[in-house]
Amino acid sequence: MKKNILKDDLFFSMTWDYLNVYLPTQHQNSEKTAEAYEDGLTVFRRYVTDKCNISIDKFRFEDLTYDFMLDYRIYLVNKGYKPATVNHRLAVINAYMKYAASRKISVYQIYMNVSEVPYVTVPSRIKEIIEDKDAIKKLLAAPGMSDKGIRDQIILVLLYDTAIRADELICLDISDVNIEADEPYLRIRGKGDKERVVALSEKVVPLVKRYISVFHPDLRRRSVPFIYTTIKGVTGRMSERNVERIVKKYADIIRKDNPDIPEKIYPHMLRRTRASGWYRDGVPIETIAVILGHSDTKTTRKSYASPSVGMLREQMNAGDGEEQNVPEEKPMWQNDEELARLCGIR
Repeated sequence: MKKNILKDDLFFSMTWDYLNVYLPTQHQNSEKTAEAYEDGLTVFRRYVTDKCNISIDKFRFEDLTYDFMLDYRIYLVNKGYKPATVNHRLAVINAYMKYAASRKISVYQIYMNVSEVPYVTVPSRIKEIIEDKDAIKKLLAAPGMSDKGIRDQIILVLLYDTAIRADELICLDISDVNIEADEPYLRIRGKGDKERVVALSEKVVPLVKRYISVFHPDLRRRSVPFIYTTIKGVTGRMSERNVERIVKKYADIIRKDNPDIPEKIYPHMLRRTRASGWYRDGVPIETIAVILGHSDTKTTRKSYASPSVGMLREQMNAGDGEEQNVPEEKPMWQNDEELARLCGIR
């Protein structure tokens, strides 16, 4: 553990341990999450030193008041950050303060005070999916049969068929792809370094075998990236940005004949489309949560349980039948005194 170079009453005295010890090991956060928290604390540090003209070795925990945090929120909004980004910046500070309070009890009341600063209201918008099933089929078939086309197709197909995240796809090794098992599957390393197994559908297995025959002819090399690129003779994992470009490329190609393909398309839209399709087909939300790697079904329900317009119409029409004669309920009490006793009061 790095030796603390600041007095323990200074706000930034615990940031190194928080980012380099607590998040990666004790809390088992992903590398991407740790980087996002480091960025958030860095933005706050710039605000403290550049905007407020307070040196790091002078800014104490007790200087982080409710009003200070509120001013920081206003500053972020005025800088043009989107509401969700502003809220993430505030959440980073709150999370760090919670950690600091667990290490230093005198910080607890400060943490409680600043955690009361309200977040910015985020406009609620419907998250787009690809509604046209024919358009989805055309998108998945768009890459063609060349070697490059086979690679691009397997990327599109796996993103959609298994609903895995783009970063989960590029983190796969060839050893994580098990197509010879009785029930073919992928072994996924998801957020928080949590492993899960996702089944491969029967129609996808032949595509995977064809891809492996072209790009992984030597199956003795089991620890190499399943999806890779070779640049100037150096082979490595494909970048997430490259996956995004591939998805956009083929969506642009077929959009002129398939206007239902959204203008802004990205890998996560394929995940959302697939999960919403499962929900509409009656797959239990608990099962969808397991497939997606969610520990809480609330996350699944909030982001992926999207009913179709037809489903909504069917439910709305359900109340158009004849009125039912429902017998009027009689109260269990005769007067206020009896009701008071039923409520446990006098």
